[in-house]
Amino acid sequence: MIYVLKRPLLISSLTLSFLAACGKPAPAPEQLAVVAQPATTASVASLSIHNPSDFARVQEAIYVSAADLGLTESTVQNSAFIATSAKGPLPSQWIDRNADGQKDTLLISPTLSAGETLALQITAGTATELPKQTQAEISQKTGGQWQDKKYIGGHFENVKHLTPPPQYTDHSEFIRYEGPGIESDKVAYRIYLDWRNGFDIFGNKTGQPVLLQVGLDGYQSYHEPADWGMDVLKVGKAVGAGGFGYWDGSKVERVSKLDGHTVNIIENGALYSALTIDYKNWQIAGKTLDIRAHLSMTAGSRLLQNRLTLSQPLDNLALGIVKLPDTKLLTGTLESSGHTYTYLATYGKQSLDGANLGMAILFKRGKLKELTTDEHNHVAVMSVSGQHLEYYLLGAWQHELNGITNEQQFIEYLQQEVERLTLTPRLRLKTELTKAQTSQPLTSERALYWSQQLANSELNRQAGQYYWGGWDTERDRPVSFEYTTGLLIQAFDDLNKYAADPAYQAVISKMADTFVTEDGSIHSYDASKFNIDSINSGNLLLRVFEQTKEPKYQLAAQALREQLKHHPKTSNSAFWHKNIYPHQLWLDGVYMGMPFLAYYSSLFEQGASLDQAVHEFVVTREQLRDDKTGLYFHAWDESKQMDWADKETGRSAYFWGRAIGWLAMALVDVLDYIPADNTELRQPLLNMVTELAADLAKYQDAETGVWYQIMDKAGERGNYLESSGSSMFVYFYAKAINKGYLPKEQYLQISKKAWQGLLNEFVLVHPDGSISLTTMVQVAGLGAGRDGSYHYYMSEPIYRNDSKGTGPFIMAGVQMAQLLKD
Repeated sequence: MIYVLKRPLLISSLTLSFLAACGKPAPAPEQLAVVAQPATTASVASLSIHNPSDFARVQEAIYVSAADLGLTESTVQNSAFIATSAKGPLPSQWIDRNADGQKDTLLISPTLSAGETLALQITAGTATELPKQTQAEISQKTGGQWQDKKYIGGHFENVKHLTPPPQYTDHSEFIRYEGPGIESDKVAYRIYLDWRNGFDIFGNKTGQPVLLQVGLDGYQSYHEPADWGMDVLKVGKAVGAGGFGYWDGSKVERVSKLDGHTVNIIENGALYSALTIDYKNWQIAGKTLDIRAHLSMTAGSRLLQNRLTLSQPLDNLALGIVKLPDTKLLTGTLESSGHTYTYLATYGKQSLDGANLGMAILFKRGKLKELTTDEHNHVAVMSVSGQHLEYYLLGAWQHELNGITNEQQFIEYLQQEVERLTLTPRLRLKTELTKAQTSQPLTSERALYWSQQLANSELNRQAGQYYWGGWDTERDRPVSFEYTTGLLIQAFDDLNKYAADPAYQAVISKMADTFVTEDGSIHSYDASKFNIDSINSGNLLLRVFEQTKEPKYQLAAQALREQLKHHPKTSNSAFWHKNIYPHQLWLDGVYMGMPFLAYYSSLFEQGASLDQAVHEFVVTREQLRDDKTGLYFHAWDESKQMDWADKETGRSAYFWGRAIGWLAMALVDVLDYIPADNTELRQPLLNMVTELAADLAKYQDAETGVWYQIMDKAGERGNYLESSGSSMFVYFYAKAINKGYLPKEQYLQISKKAWQGLLNEFVLVHPDGSISLTTMVQVAGLGAGRDGSYHYYMSEPIYRNDSKGTGPFIMAGVQMAQLLKD
């Protein structure tokens, strides 16, 4: 492939508008600077891509949105930008990822060797046309006429949009090969655009797209071997190779009873092609709903991604593979984290030409309700808690060019694809737009500014939905009374106390008021689960009680306190993390429970339970602190029965950054409620603060100032700098200095370097003035398929703008503003 870099383009400016909170501009000490790209290189961003696997990733699909690059969508439509490494431009394509008709995402297709880290620049410029490796199309007949339900005469014409007429059905001979087709250079798929909703496979022998030549001479020709390949699958009465329907408890109901289909070809490019199918008024399970299937493929891959969006929730969505004789059923592991991918697959001589054919559906393990079967299908029944489901399907034919020829090769291939989907490439993106803002001098006003900017962005993105009856877009489910809800809203309260804003107060009041009923009951809270995570949001209720003195908040807090009175404990009186995790003390739980216990006790018990709160820290230090590093292990199982627990110590094996962050925040927060003259109770916590501050400093990354996901494994394959734990450590240092627990002269520079590191590494400024906080692990726990291995911590999804990171970042900014005030 030869690329020619054309004359660089100058982006004259990017006009930035501040994100409004409830209709008014975000409070800020100064306007964002307008950024003009340098005329010489027209560089807009640098991007580092790390392959976390021990195998090469060929043509790995990397998606970077225009907004993340600091580019408006209008700029992208009118100008060209490419990715360039030291060896020259890489294959790339601007695509319409969200199917709204506008190019919004740069797809880059690098090949990465095992463990390789590739450095790129995103620059203005255009590339020569790439060899075409993907195709999406649909063709209808024109020039003939309908006779009843069959179209007679005419010729095929490719179109971008098609809604078949009401009389259209299977074998109407109106749509070439009976539906839309999509392919890569490996394999092609067609989707029956009728009551069958079957997914079929065209085997490809050529190593390049073939759909344009399929079915031109009639509907039967592609069932016979040809130079390009053939239709290799008998779908019959099944949903085919990864089609979807509804599981009624005994069989798959196909998407049959509906008012019609519409196909739109979204992309038909060299590296990426996509189409959507809109299913109108599907009548199923007593509901009538619309579904959009967004299907896409990338170069060099057999995988067809299907992103389903439903107009209303529909549980028991079924994904199926046709049952055929002489095949073996294969399943991936179900003993893994809910966020890892697994598969349902078949392999054997199930191709229409008698050759080996493998088929698979790949999905997140946590979405699976059950694996089952009916007369025609192997079935994965999925739990769709919200209105979205994403999965992949694939076919691998023996006669592909350099294809998979036996079962063992197919299994090895599936295992690699599972890892590619689960263990995503590590990206570090730095844009010129962001650097212009984050490089400004660090002052008290500037620290406050970043907290306000993220808070204002979250008002529109997530926090404005954090109330009973709201929708949690992070998890695609209703908002509940859980620790993340209280954490983010507590951050808004911290910010509001320092820099009052009616918009902040509005989300605080709404969250508390909607969750707590007049009799003090809390919507979605279940004390019988003895889940210490449920306690954390009580901190916000106590704050609102102090502000309003409304009795219902005291009653609600009493219910949470009652849980702690009966909450099971270890033999040395540390709280279990959850009833379903018996005998286990987790660092996370110290933060979830102890600040609330201390706060409540100081308000309503004259401090009678403060010693119990302090005792939790003492036990935590005894059981989880590592004498060699000074860091804390994630959890301790007193019974030593869990697979992640050391059989002698009961400890988990790794130092997870966010777990230690929870502990660090808990230390400085609990000290707020222990009277200054109670030196006996305060001293163990103050000792831990001093000790932890020194030990964390040893593991602060010298270059960036932030911390790694697994803190003592810098440079290990797959490990990455992580924003939520790093934000927590900034909060810990800054608050400890502000409160006088740590000497300012010793720790000020560490705090400043860490805060600047948060800005440099994890903040992205978007063209609309909003910001995102990137590179945070979504969640990490132990048990229930989570084995506590290094691979496990690496496999949890890397998110952005999750409240477990945005909340601590906002709180850290408030503390830094106080710290830098003088």
